[in-house]
Amino acid sequence: MSLFNMFKSDKGEAMTAHKAFAIALLYTMAADGEMDAEEVGHLLAVIGGEKSGGTIGVGANNQALLNSAMKYVRSHSHEQFLAEATPVLTTAQRLCILMNLVDSALSDGEAEQEEREFFDKAQKAFGITDEQFSPYFEVIMMKNDRSVFVDKNHPMNQPGFQVGMPGQAA
Repeated sequence: MSLFNMFKSDKGEAMTAHKAFAIALLYTMAADGEMDAEEVGHLLAVIGGEKSGGTIGVGANNQALLNSAMKYVRSHSHEQFLAEATPVLTTAQRLCILMNLVDSALSDGEAEQEEREFFDKAQKAFGITDEQFSPYFEVIMMKNDRSVFVDKNHPMNQPGFQVGMPGQAA
């Protein structure tokens, strides 16, 4: 054991589902080497950004969460994170994280290759198959496709269009 271990930034902080959520979003945001304003806005919106004096900020509780998540990201690899976070997450939490990763990656208009690669690693580590996630992905893609408002011939505007959700006949 090195003496430098006492300086580890996250010493004694347990992985929680909420912390895993914030960390996963930070890894996605940083994957392409830049954090766009849209991605930061998405992060603040989903972890509970607060509006004060006309600007969006982070409340005290969520600031502590964000600080802890940023410390973790600086000192751990994706692989370490996924190995530590996966066992503490329920299936619903894993799906929620994956949906938010897709939404964050698309918040600036397109998912960069590095963002897609991190998503794929998280999806695999979380044990969620493409078949299981596909309906959620389709809904997120539809949410971000504003052309449904201007293109009457858009496939999603056709009579009988449905999104097949798990447990529902398509």
